[in-house]
Amino acid sequence: MGTLYLIRHGQASFGAADYDVLSETGHAQANALGRWFAAQGIAPDRLAHGGLRRQRETLESILKGMGSGGEPDSHPGLSEFDFKALLDARFAEAPAPQGLHDDRRSHFRTLRDTVLMWQRGEILNPPETWESFTSRVEAARAHLMREGAETVFAVSSGGAISQMIAATLGAPGQAQIELQLQTRNCAVARFVFGRNRHFLNGFNETPFLTSPDDPLLTYS
Repeated sequence: MGTLYLIRHGQASFGAADYDVLSETGHAQANALGRWFAAQGIAPDRLAHGGLRRQRETLESILKGMGSGGEPDSHPGLSEFDFKALLDARFAEAPAPQGLHDDRRSHFRTLRDTVLMWQRGEILNPPETWESFTSRVEAARAHLMREGAETVFAVSSGGAISQMIAATLGAPGQAQIELQLQTRNCAVARFVFGRNRHFLNGFNETPFLTSPDDPLLTYS
C-alpha cells in the first residue's frame, strides 16, 4: 500500500492585497513540518502541489526543512476554489456583510453559508460550478494515487483537501465545509492506497507543534 500525505499550505496573507503569499509564520510551519518528516525517516518519491503560489512555497519550505529536493507536479485539482470570487458572486446584487474580505470572523461565517448555497446551485455565475470543483479534486486524487510511488507528498488547500476526505468517506457535501473550517495551516491528512482502493488514515495532524499554545498553530 502507498501513503499520500496531503498537506494544507502554511499560513498565507489574510487581509493583504495578495492573499496568495506565504507569511513568515507559514514558512516556519512548513519548515518545521519538513524537519519532523526528516526525523521520522519519511521521504517522498512523488511530489505535487496545486497551481497557487502559497502551495508551491509551502512545499519548497517543507523540502528545505528536510534538506531534500525534487521536481513536483503541478495539478489544477489541488488548487483551492476561488473563495473571494465565490463570495463576490453571492453578493453581486445584494449588500455584502461588513468586513467580508478582511475580518476573519465575518469572512469564515459567511463562507460556510455561501459554500452550502454553492453546493445547492443557488449562486448565479460562480467562478466554477460545484460539480467542476469536485471533478477536478477527484482527478487530482487519481493522479496522486497512480501506481509507481509508495510515499506521496502533495500540498493543497483546505477546500480541496476537505472535498477529497468527504468523497473518500462518502459523506454529504455539508461535511466538506465543516472539515474545511477546522483544518489547521500545514496540517496533514493521510490516505493509504492500493491499485483499486484508498482509505483515510489521518486528519488535521500537526506533529510539528510543541504545545497547545504553540505560536505556529494557525487556521487562516
